[in-house]
Amino acid sequence: MGEGMATDAAIFPFISSANIACGGHAGDEDTMRRTVELAIRHGVAIGAHPSYPDLAGFGRVDLLGSRVTLEDLPEIIYTQLDVLQDVCREFGARLRHVKPHGALYNRAARDAAVSEVVCRAVFEFDPSLLLYGLSGSELSRSASPMGLRFISEVFADRTYRPDGSLTPRSEPHALISDAAASVRQVLKMMEEGRVEVFFADGSAAGEVVLDAQTVCLHGDGAHAVEYAKMIHDALQREGVKIQSPES
Repeated sequence: MGEGMATDAAIFPFISSANIACGGHAGDEDTMRRTVELAIRHGVAIGAHPSYPDLAGFGRVDLLGSRVTLEDLPEIIYTQLDVLQDVCREFGARLRHVKPHGALYNRAARDAAVSEVVCRAVFEFDPSLLLYGLSGSELSRSASPMGLRFISEVFADRTYRPDGSLTPRSEPHALISDAAASVRQVLKMMEEGRVEVFFADGSAAGEVVLDAQTVCLHGDGAHAVEYAKMIHDALQREGVKIQSPES
């Protein structure tokens, strides 16, 4: 949320947590203020969505080793968390969690060194913050020994590869473009703890096990409002109580 999409306000009634862009890939103090206000109005937990400093690439290009070093990451993360935390304080609200964005998220999911740096940066900023990350990822292995509570995340609008990672956006079939298919994937993940996985050509490759504690839906998707409402309603019909892990 807070990435400049006109649909943000329409999505808030259907979610329990919001990952708010804090200047790295999108957003500024004004968008953060508007988004925090929406979160307060709807009782939604506020989270920071830090990324590589990459407005031009929307944080979806892995800059590590080119424009960014491992040693740069703590300051990159601190700076973004600090701005959003200051905005929260203006409204008497509390920053509850952190979820890395885009290429930083995906790098931390598979790279143990990056995962450890991200976890340490979050812990040193505020050890009470929850850390959202991909189910089964390196972040899940680094967080607990460092004293962070890890929240295992699954995706409503993305497909998965056989190793449990997300299909890269550069590959065909990375995005789920049918709302009903998205709902089916969410219900399978929630009820069975499994998800269908696919080879690069889009052919089925079986299933993998995952832990679905929180479900991510991208607010910049073309049908984000429709997906949010359908998933929200489907979970409620199944008797799933929708609340943030912070509750």
